[in-house]
Amino acid sequence: MAEDGDGIYLLLRRHGLNPAEHLQPFVELNQDQLGQGNSLFAGKTYLLPTASAGTAAVAEKTLAVVPVPSSPTIFTEPLFGKGYERVEVIDRQLQGTVYYLVAGHSGPDPGAIGKYGPYQLSEDEYAYDVTVRLARRLMEHGAIVYMIIKDEDDGIRDENILKMDTDEVSYFGKPIPYDHKQRLRNRVADINRLYLKHKGAHQRMLSIHIDSRSKGKNIDVFFYHHENSAPGLALAERIHEVFTNKYNRYQPNREYFGTVTPRSSLYVVKYSHPPTVFVELGNIKNDKDQRRFVIPNNRQALANWICDGIMADYKASK
Repeated sequence: MAEDGDGIYLLLRRHGLNPAEHLQPFVELNQDQLGQGNSLFAGKTYLLPTASAGTAAVAEKTLAVVPVPSSPTIFTEPLFGKGYERVEVIDRQLQGTVYYLVAGHSGPDPGAIGKYGPYQLSEDEYAYDVTVRLARRLMEHGAIVYMIIKDEDDGIRDENILKMDTDEVSYFGKPIPYDHKQRLRNRVADINRLYLKHKGAHQRMLSIHIDSRSKGKNIDVFFYHHENSAPGLALAERIHEVFTNKYNRYQPNREYFGTVTPRSSLYVVKYSHPPTVFVELGNIKNDKDQRRFVIPNNRQALANWICDGIMADYKASK
């Protein structure tokens, strides 16, 4: 029976089924019982597919590793949009890991605003696009990923100028409140609620933002962590190391000045249960920094490099 706030992923995981393998069979079994976008109805009973032979489908308590299938696993995630919803799991390097991704601001709060020719750029739209691209990359490597802020009609977008809207919702489908402190409390409460479901797993949280400084201030991607969180520091340093290496390779004549710094006072850093890294992608008002996230391929590169750092961190932690 679906509970309030359940999606197919959550329902399958609660019963020890891997969404990457069992999403499509579930949809086929229950196609007449699903709402728009394959949503579930609280209180309705659904049929579960049988765990396939040779797959270690177990309760969430143990979170056993699912063997790499002999052929690629493909599933559909509507949140990524029509052009990207088909996701192929290329390997299981992140099997058993859980990541909470938070795109900064959202809903009634656009965050920082920059001017790009005749256009306005809003922090929340560009941070969201990088975040949802990162979610897809992590899923390609077998991770469980929660988008704590969702925009169900945006998907991954390949335009330079991303249209501003206010229809983002929380992971559990609730509207984003106007009050700043309540927004932060709600997203941290969602993260911590989900965190308890995966107790004992390798869990991390990333909050992705774009900074706002004077127009002439060119800055590199930089990272915050909690001063008392060794895992948070380790994750930040691994991602920072990837960025340093990528700059050395692709921009050998330009030194990378991104930093890793403790900033424990940030609400989501201070109160989120999983080790947390707060990422700033650049200065939304600076012409050079704007190219880092206005160009779609650059947004994808940011997501790829962050994913590479996450994978290096998990490998080092084992």
